[in-house]
Amino acid sequence: MEKAPKFRLETLFVFFLLVLGLVISIISWGYGFGSLGRPGPGLYPFFIGVAISVFSLFILISELRSDTSRSILDKGCAKTVVFMTLTFCLWIVAMPLLGYVVVTLLATYAFCKVMKLEGWWKPLAVSGGTALFIYLLFDYWLYIDLPRGILG
Repeated sequence: MEKAPKFRLETLFVFFLLVLGLVISIISWGYGFGSLGRPGPGLYPFFIGVAISVFSLFILISELRSDTSRSILDKGCAKTVVFMTLTFCLWIVAMPLLGYVVVTLLATYAFCKVMKLEGWWKPLAVSGGTALFIYLLFDYWLYIDLPRGILG
């Protein structure tokens, strides 16, 4: 007698990514591809959507063929994913208030601590270096105006 496949949350998420990739591809098809000399606005999103769909399909097939019903994420990994997702959400919410560079510094520090980078000097150096690089690249060299927030 065959065992019924066990439902896993990861399988549902991979199916969601497959559908999302297809939706991105279909919508970007309507924007047009343009030409090689002058690419249209739909060219890049179309290929990104196709890539998401293809990779999701491979992962979905692999998961459905798998015998195990064990979850990919254990409790520690799931906690890390939740904290990183919350940090991303807070980064988006706080950016208009505090500015891009300050929020990037704080978010990078939080990522370093969640990933258990030892001490506080190393995370501070990584986050400070990242914020400085982001500032120099976008604001100083590329002249792209980033949100400055109440401090700017």
